[in-house]
Amino acid sequence: MIVCAAVSVGQSPSASGLSWEEAVRLDLRHVENWSLTLDLVILLRTVTAVLRSSGAY
Repeated sequence: MIVCAAVSVGQSPSASGLSWEEAVRLDLRHVENWSLTLDLVILLRTVTAVLRSSGAY
């Protein structure tokens, strides 16, 4: 089963300093331990980072 996600831990603003391998590891952990609560937290952090212009490359 393939699940599409609107959020990604490895690409969240807090992950901008991670290596590619670490970002993939976080994404795999997110897929294996998915929850609506975690997705909402990631979305909230992303919106906050965009509004503050922080966490950009």
